[in-house]
Amino acid sequence: MKTNIGISDKSRKEVAGILSKILADEYVLYTKTRNAHWNVSGPDFHAMHLFFESQYDQVDESIDEIAERIKSLGHDAPGSLATMLKLTRLKETSGESASSQSLIKGLLADHETIIRQLRDDAPKCAKLGDDGTNDFLVGLMEEHEKMAWMLRASLR
Repeated sequence: MKTNIGISDKSRKEVAGILSKILADEYVLYTKTRNAHWNVSGPDFHAMHLFFESQYDQVDESIDEIAERIKSLGHDAPGSLATMLKLTRLKETSGESASSQSLIKGLLADHETIIRQLRDDAPKCAKLGDDGTNDFLVGLMEEHEKMAWMLRASLR
C-alpha cells in the first residue's frame, strides 16, 4: 500500500537515505561500544564495563527507532553488515583490548562525529518537508550530546 503522509515520494526517499546513513553510523558505534564493554582492561575494569554497557543499551534503542522511522516513511531499513559498512561515516577499529581511557577517547570522537552530522542532517529533513524526522534527529542529537558529555567527564 502506498504511503500517503503528506511528504512527496522523492522527499521520503531522500529522508530515508539520510536516515540509512545515520542508522549505519549508529550500528558501527554500537559495535564499537560493545567492543569497549568486552575488551576494556585496567584497574577500573568493573566500573567501565558497566558504563559501556549503559552506553550500548542507549545506542541500541536508537538503532531500533531509526529503522522504524525509515519504515514509517515507506522504505526498507538497511539490515546487513556489508550495507552498514558502505553507508557509515565512522571508521572501524581493531577490537583489541585497550585501556578505558583510549576506548573512551575513540567513542567520544565517534559521538562528536555523529552529533555534527545530525546537526547537518536534521535541517535537511525539514527542508524536504519532514518536520517529524527533523524533530526526531534533534532529539537523537541531544541523546548523543549527553552520552558524549558522560564520556568526556570520564576523561578528567
